[in-house]
Amino acid sequence: MFAIEQTGPDPLFTFRLTSLQGVTQRGRKTPPLHVLCTGSSSGRNKRRSMHVNRESRQLGPAERGAALHIHPARWLRCATAFATMLGSASTWAAPMTQPLESIEALSQRWVPGPVAYAVLSTMAALLAMIIVVMMVYATRHGVLTLNRLLGHQRHPYLDIDQADWPLITVFIAAHNEEQVIAGCLQALLDTNYPLDRLKVVPVNDRSTDGTRAIIDDWVGRYPGRIVPFHRTKGKPGKAAALKDALQHAQGDIVIIFDADYVPGRGLLKQLVAPFFDPEVGAVMGRVVPVNTGVNLLTRMLDLERSGGYQVDQQARMNLRLVPQYGGTVGGVRCSALAAVGGWHDDTLAEDTDITYRLLLNGWKTVYTNRSECYEEVPQDWQVRIKQIKRWAKGHNQVMVRYGLRFAFSPYLSWRERLDGLLLLCVFVLPPLLLVGWLLALGLYFFNAGDMLTGLISLFALMAYGTLGNFAAFFEIAVAVLLDGKRRRLRLLPLSLLGFVISLFAISSSVWGQLMDKLLRRDMVWDKTVRYRQPSVEQ
Repeated sequence: MFAIEQTGPDPLFTFRLTSLQGVTQRGRKTPPLHVLCTGSSSGRNKRRSMHVNRESRQLGPAERGAALHIHPARWLRCATAFATMLGSASTWAAPMTQPLESIEALSQRWVPGPVAYAVLSTMAALLAMIIVVMMVYATRHGVLTLNRLLGHQRHPYLDIDQADWPLITVFIAAHNEEQVIAGCLQALLDTNYPLDRLKVVPVNDRSTDGTRAIIDDWVGRYPGRIVPFHRTKGKPGKAAALKDALQHAQGDIVIIFDADYVPGRGLLKQLVAPFFDPEVGAVMGRVVPVNTGVNLLTRMLDLERSGGYQVDQQARMNLRLVPQYGGTVGGVRCSALAAVGGWHDDTLAEDTDITYRLLLNGWKTVYTNRSECYEEVPQDWQVRIKQIKRWAKGHNQVMVRYGLRFAFSPYLSWRERLDGLLLLCVFVLPPLLLVGWLLALGLYFFNAGDMLTGLISLFALMAYGTLGNFAAFFEIAVAVLLDGKRRRLRLLPLSLLGFVISLFAISSSVWGQLMDKLLRRDMVWDKTVRYRQPSVEQ
């Protein structure tokens, strides 16, 4: 005989298995099962008994009458507990091999005490807050995607083709770039920007390979057009190199490229055109991978770039939110840069840093989706992981420095502040999601269903898998459709792999950044590996 008794107060109706009798092998005649359900009804304790024959699974007349008087909720709970017991008691189909005490212990339900209840309640509250954050980001992705599909598309400077083009300086950030530097120089000299208004400055930051020799060879072939800056000392990193190179700039506009980028013929004019607006402090063009067909990783990064630029950046431009200056394929107004203190050499994300300092001081940033430039993306996962870790550390530096000031900036609308804060916190989301997973699993294994945490856990998993960070995949899908490359949609499910790897890589980066802060360690710049082979012309 099984006895299931209530061990918690109403309405938390809890059952407990107290005894087991008459269990034999399958096929043998056994006595009826006896289930005792103890609960309260109308303020009075009642004890109900139900005799269930193992063969017929039907109640006797007396027991059917007793069951009719049990409250429906009580009967449902009792039946549920009994069904659970049936499902777990696999020994009914086999000889009894376990002692009765183990079955009784298995059936015991843990009832949290006051301290445990407080801990579980706190876990549930934290999980609920994480869910809210995920839903905010999901809403953001949805709004941007719908705007890109259905909203008005803003290209305010696209028609500027003929103008009195100003004198500009093009910086090429280079550190051990012997494989790619010549291609970038050649592409810049082939642009349709007036050569008498163009100064190309390769910023050679202490290269140890053949980069300097290649640059000097091009200077000899095109004297007066290319003016090199060979940096041999100072703090390492792109931001520090650009800070020192600024003294060699001519004109009020600086256009910046990484050495592996290949600009199109009309790109410089397209990037300079927005600067005719005196309120524009920085301009960003679109980045398109050039080595897409190498392997699965490059194809996945191509999808990521499409979603980030074709949908995310353009939609923010449409909605007058916060288009981000990306540090390459973009330009900065020198007077605006000087007004905000120039480049900071103590950050790994000088592009994000300058974007937010310009916005905090009333300057606009502009994104031009039609201004495409071609880059070389990482071709192996180790290089990709190092790259995204560097981005995460630099981005989080900016978040700590300017997050609070940005939230209360008088130069920005509430929509710009909200969008800017969500952009700042984007690299905090992965570790937050991992915490959410741990909380959900913890609540599940502690069997905290009495506080409805089971529902909260389920909701967390659904929000995470369907509405949360995965919502960015909808941006990717729309970007692929807008680019007219529908066949790439077949790779979209594989983006889950990249997402999981990025999730743990960024979380590891955040942890390492915390350790760097506690141990006062300097951040190290990890250069992205190049794969392109030098041309014969070099």
